[in-house]
Amino acid sequence: MKPIRIFTPDIDLLGEISNYESLFFVRSFHGIGDLELRINRHKNYTDTLQKGNIIVVGNDKHKAYIILHREIELDEAGKVTENWLIKALELKAVTGDRITLPPSHTAQDNKSAPAETVMKHYVNGNVINPVDSKRKIPQMLLAPDLNRGPHINWQSRFKNLAEEQAEISLVSGIGWGARVDYDLRKWIFDVSEGRDLTVNQEVHSPVIFSPQFDNIKNMQYVESDLNFKNMAYIAGQGEGVERRVVELGQASGLARKELFVDARDVSEETDIEGEDPVLRPPQEIITDLINRGEQKLAEMIQEIFLEAQIMTPVKTVDIEKQTHFATQFQIVESVKITEGFASSFVYERDYDLGDIATIQNTDWGVTKNARITEAKEIYEPDGFQLYVTFGNSRPTLISKIKQELSGMRTEITK
Repeated sequence: MKPIRIFTPDIDLLGEISNYESLFFVRSFHGIGDLELRINRHKNYTDTLQKGNIIVVGNDKHKAYIILHREIELDEAGKVTENWLIKALELKAVTGDRITLPPSHTAQDNKSAPAETVMKHYVNGNVINPVDSKRKIPQMLLAPDLNRGPHINWQSRFKNLAEEQAEISLVSGIGWGARVDYDLRKWIFDVSEGRDLTVNQEVHSPVIFSPQFDNIKNMQYVESDLNFKNMAYIAGQGEGVERRVVELGQASGLARKELFVDARDVSEETDIEGEDPVLRPPQEIITDLINRGEQKLAEMIQEIFLEAQIMTPVKTVDIEKQTHFATQFQIVESVKITEGFASSFVYERDYDLGDIATIQNTDWGVTKNARITEAKEIYEPDGFQLYVTFGNSRPTLISKIKQELSGMRTEITK
């Protein structure tokens, strides 16, 4: 099975495990993926599976997960069933431990720039170089800013940083994550752009997933307008008829799905420390309200997603390689490299997380170009399985509750 390596938060190697009972992990382009490991506690290096330590899958530095949960049970069968259940989240989840604090001289932390610059701005200000040094996570660094993604305008104030990153990712179409760096012994925060692998482009070799091409085993397709909104009334400051309200969207008739957005926190005045407040230009305020409406509508898009199990590999090749970690010691390992001859496309070579591929089922009359937003890898003694999600991932109960609560705003009148 694929080995996992356990590190301290400072990227000191503690051990390697490959004889676990089962392992699955999810990589998420927009959100935060998770990992679940089951292993008998009597096996080597299980003592290193402590909360706060980091699991790296194989030598894939971007597949790094921080352990946050451990549990174990013992039944009448004794040692054979005395297994640890380890749960971890992608390393980028640590951003969820910070909220977005605005600068002391303004009510909001505003940033207008390419999406990558905006995302790294909030990480830098709240994780890398915060004003309060106690908020700093010294293990994390920022990758160079390459100005990727569309230009966006963003405001944030006392929001969960991870949720802000996920929202910006959804709006802009760029992914985000953190990888380990063995030489620097740091975590590197960065963003990523997927490739366009659809049949309508000529830059890359097209990737088409279809049961008719025998590269998909199981397939589930869902399209839903249950939570869909395409028109917003964004209300700023003021009371009753004096309240500033902006409309966003042009749909009409049955196609019109309206949403009320409470944006009372969008200031009508400048808020600069040491200076008297000055009324902001109306167009500037309207622009901020429109940006807020676009953010909320991005959370209420049509739910179209497809989950599929990709055909599993059938050929295995044994090779031996030597790996050197952080100048500590060397590991010589026998590695099984699986090649996907059951499918015409090889995972992480021909397609990967974040890429846009074509999905087709002629029997259902479905042909979609969609981004690979999640990839779930499962490793068990009887083999390897890969599941991918195209388009928006299936909404969870928690995400639905958050959507409902964010929409439960009432207009106050006098």
